[in-house]
This record gives sequence, structure tokens and C-alpha cells, in this order.
Amino acid sequence: MRAVFFAALAALALTPHLLAQQASTAAPPDPTVTINFSNPGLSPSQWTLTLHPDGRGHFRSVMGTASDADAPGEMRTPDVDRDVQLSSKFAMNVFHIAARHNWFNEPCESHMKVAFQGWKTLSYSGPGGKGSCRFNYSRDKDIQALGDSFLAVSDTIVEGVRLEMLLQHDPLGLDKEIESLAAAAQDGRAQQLCAIKGILERLAGDDGVMEMVRKRARLLLARAET
Repeated sequence: MRAVFFAALAALALTPHLLAQQASTAAPPDPTVTINFSNPGLSPSQWTLTLHPDGRGHFRSVMGTASDADAPGEMRTPDVDRDVQLSSKFAMNVFHIAARHNWFNEPCESHMKVAFQGWKTLSYSGPGGKGSCRFNYSRDKDIQALGDSFLAVSDTIVEGVRLEMLLQHDPLGLDKEIESLAAAAQDGRAQQLCAIKGILERLAGDDGVMEMVRKRARLLLARAET
């Protein structure tokens, strides 16, 4: 019994050491790129998208005081807080740009006299280090294009939320909304339709909505796959 007792004491004494050793050898956390956007004149007025290299992400938005309704009585989009899945190709491009630009440890604001488009703060955190830069408009084509792409992704996610609301509360309003989304996807104002694949699949297979809505949803799903 004494041997068992002392063996137990020895195991307890070693436990903190083993835990510390395991912690030191644990895999480093996934690198992330985060963009934070703010413009009080828009709705949403502030949003944040955090992205991992495999396309996993999380989107959080605050609609603010600016109205996003085109007409009195139109449904107002709520704040959004949800996980999203973007394509790995899109995510890889984002992280390549971060690496080429020293993990955003460099000035990216042009200080040119251009119209206010909203403040974009790009941040990286990961094995390579960490950094961030803030800009309204950047002379660097990579940085400006990255900001524009994230804006288009944000619009896609918010549009997906609006489609969900309309399906539940106003199915007749889906036709106009999905037509607008299709036009935005065509000209690049909406990107990464895979982020709203769930609602598009629901619309494509819902016999309770207009045939044109189902047709456009199927076309958008096909675009999301590519």
C-alpha cells in the first residue's frame, strides 16, 4: 500500500510538468486575417470579418443608424453574428497578400483627396508575426483590391440574411431581392456566394416560392461552385 501511495504522489508531482510540456509542444493557433470596416453613413455601419486559411470565418455586423430601407415599411436587416465558409482559393489569396505586404506592417493609406469610402483596418496574426494597417483609399493595388473584395463579401453575407428574413416573413419580396443579388454577383459587387449557400439551397428547392426565385437561386448556386 505504501508503494502505491508514493507512486500516486510521484504522479501528482509530475502532472504540472507534463501539462507544461504538452502546452509547449502544442500546435500554434491558426493564422488569421481580420478586416474591420466602419462608415456611419452606411448600413451596416460597422462590421468585422475574421478569416482562416481554409476559408473558415466569422462575420459580425452592426447596422447603425443609417436606414437600409428603400421604402417605408420595408424590413430592416438586423445585426449579424455568425460563422461563414468562404472558398479556400479566396482565403489563400488573402494570406498571400498579407505575406507580400509584411503582414500589413506598412502604411496603406494614400492620404489622397478622394471621397470617403469607409475606414478599413486589415490585421494579421499568426506564426509569421502580426501587424495591421488602416486606410480609406490605398495607392497599392493589392490592398485596395483586397478591401473592395471584403466589402463585396460583406454585402453577400448581409444579402443572405435579407433573403432568410424575406423567406420567413415576405416570400413575395424574394423576387426583387434575388434579382438584385444576381445583378451584383454578375458585376462583382457580391462575391463569395458560397457564404450564403444554405439559403440559396433552401430557395432553390422550395416549391412555395416563385419559380423565377428558384431559378435564380439555382443559377447563383452554380456560380458559387465556381
